[in-house]
Amino acid sequence: MSPEVWIAAIVGAAVGALVVSVTLLLRRRNEAISATLVPHRTRQLMSALQSGTVVIRRDRRSAYSNSAAAALGVARPDGALNSDLADLAEEAWRRQMPLEDEVAVHRGVLTNPRFVHVRVTPLDDELCLAVVNDNTESRAAEQSRREFAVNVSHELKTPVGALSLLAETIEEGADDPDLVRKFAKKMRKESRRLTKLIQEIIEISRLQGGGSVVEHEELHLEGVVHEAIEGARLGAEAKDMRLVMDVRERSTVLGDRDLLVMALRNLIDNAVAYSDEGTEVVVSVAARDGVASVAVIDKGIGIDAGDQERIFERFYRADPARSRETGGTGLGLSIVKHIALQHSGSVALWSEPGVGSTFTLKLAVHREA
Repeated sequence: MSPEVWIAAIVGAAVGALVVSVTLLLRRRNEAISATLVPHRTRQLMSALQSGTVVIRRDRRSAYSNSAAAALGVARPDGALNSDLADLAEEAWRRQMPLEDEVAVHRGVLTNPRFVHVRVTPLDDELCLAVVNDNTESRAAEQSRREFAVNVSHELKTPVGALSLLAETIEEGADDPDLVRKFAKKMRKESRRLTKLIQEIIEISRLQGGGSVVEHEELHLEGVVHEAIEGARLGAEAKDMRLVMDVRERSTVLGDRDLLVMALRNLIDNAVAYSDEGTEVVVSVAARDGVASVAVIDKGIGIDAGDQERIFERFYRADPARSRETGGTGLGLSIVKHIALQHSGSVALWSEPGVGSTFTLKLAVHREA
């Protein structure tokens, strides 16, 4: 190698070593400053907190942040800060008072941001303390409550409005007995629909308010299915349909009998409502690998692929016109889903338009027969 190459290599190595040395020196300096600003005991205390906590320096970096803050994406161990959090800290310093706000955090490849609630309190002219809590779930719950209230009011307007119009018609035609009987019959139908809707609203509100079923008992799944079928038999006979129970495996589950009967009754009633006259609905009971399953199989109109993803949402109807005709409220399948969740189970759907649908409720086996 020529002397020029050797000189260039030596200079390059020296510059590289100098850069590394400066970087290490700055890192140690920052660590020393942070250690001075946030004592060891304070760090221990912050690291034990569930909320994200960050001590913010005036240069828009963190003097210390706990692991919860890193998990929430507002601060990194190397001192980097979320820009919105740093802006809020500067505003708190300017006003010399604690400030609260909601900050959107984009992390990784996720397109939807997570929302965190931040409270920033100036400690002195150089440091701020930020306490951060994840607000995403509470925002979703609040949005769900608002949508539920809007949907309930919309659904109640229909039968209430119909009853009002029918009452006016009867009043105007009081001298016509046939007309009175005709519209009185329609009023009874709307009243039954309104009663059912109110009962299901109360039931789904109760189910959503709890975590899991507290009062449970050992239940023979075959007996639960038999009770649900008997409850739905009258509606099936009105359409000249057969309800068939196919028990392949007997098993015992832990749960609330009334809730499980309600869930299966809703599935069977749906199968009857959306099937043609003269067909049959099969309710199959099986168990495998510690999981008991009840499949409600019909040969009805089926459900389009686009509707299958939303079929368990509250008030969602794949066929609104037919739901109004059959008295459906759009809450039945949502109730089934919540009952399954409260029993640590699941409900799944297979459907093909023009072929039929199969709803399968799965529960953990408590004891095999």
